[in-house]
Amino acid sequence: MPAHFSDSAQTEACYHMLSRPQPPPDPLLLQHLPRPSSLVDKTQLHSRWLDSSRCLMQQGVKAGDVLWLRFKYYSFFDLDPKTDPVRLAQLYEQARWDLLLEEIDCTEEEMMVFAALQYHINKLSQSGEVGEPAGTDPGLDDLDAALSNLEVKLEGSAPTDVLDSLTTIPELKDHLRIFRLPLRPRKLTLKGYRQYWVVFKETTLSYYKSQDEAPGDPIQQLNLKGCEVVPDVNVSGQKFCIKLLVPSPEGMSEIYLRCQDEQQYARWMAGCRLASKGRTMADSSYANEVQAILAFLSLQRTGGGGSGNHPQGPDASAEGLNPYGLVAPRFQRKFKAKQLTPRILEAHQNVAQLSLTEAQLRFIQAWQSLPDFGISYVMV
Repeated sequence: MPAHFSDSAQTEACYHMLSRPQPPPDPLLLQHLPRPSSLVDKTQLHSRWLDSSRCLMQQGVKAGDVLWLRFKYYSFFDLDPKTDPVRLAQLYEQARWDLLLEEIDCTEEEMMVFAALQYHINKLSQSGEVGEPAGTDPGLDDLDAALSNLEVKLEGSAPTDVLDSLTTIPELKDHLRIFRLPLRPRKLTLKGYRQYWVVFKETTLSYYKSQDEAPGDPIQQLNLKGCEVVPDVNVSGQKFCIKLLVPSPEGMSEIYLRCQDEQQYARWMAGCRLASKGRTMADSSYANEVQAILAFLSLQRTGGGGSGNHPQGPDASAEGLNPYGLVAPRFQRKFKAKQLTPRILEAHQNVAQLSLTEAQLRFIQAWQSLPDFGISYVMV
């Protein structure tokens, strides 16, 4: 516990309150809370930040007013659960409310994963589990952390790594199925995906009819810098697609890439995300991005037994599970509670072994992997 929180029993209680996740909201309250229904609403929502250089009273905030405690910037450095449980808990709360208030969109399968993680976190929080091993020596923890940091620094400063990054340009080459939507379709086409040989180098994606034609001119070459990358995934249906909205002088080109499996999808999706930000696969974050995508896909994978094969125990009776407090209102309108409960329990099988800290980290990482994460809207 930080020293400034141990001054009194009141500040210590405040620390414990801030470091613990809150229970799910009342579904009736959730339905009546304001939600952004358009980009204009999101713009107004993102313009409500208070000025940190002025006091609250100068900005019209009075005693008893309710304020949102949120992180404005989406770069979270040095997030260590052992030393900063308050920031971890507050990030989890911000991510949870972003999803429940539909400030950030997600698919149906992703919502079931988020609901399962919320259910698991709430269970562990109510049971009093902190998620840290009992009886650990703080001195040994500090020593392990110091050695880990030293190892990272030594690996990062290795001259061979620097030389490789300067001489080797990572690229992806593989067969992918592509569907391109015309800018101005004259008629409804029934043509589906076609297989091409695709080469992804730096921020440029090129595709050819076959691998033999790769040294020549491509059918089309796309610069993905500044494009919009949207996942179109259904793990149970083995559908792994990447939707690209590429700006061009004529308008937005809409292109779909269909991958064969999770591994191929993770590599290409990570490359597309980095390219959209103007970064290449030589970036040190590429490997972490691939692993984060694979981890999120594994959470969406069903247990293979359906709703009738849940293990016997507390989960089988769905004790304390109110699905309407775990999903966004649009899913409440789409499904009944008896339809949501087995799906959430099925997704819970993939996260049931996680500790409280690990579950919160998984939730935050999955939130960060959503297409709308980190995007703020302004009125010009």
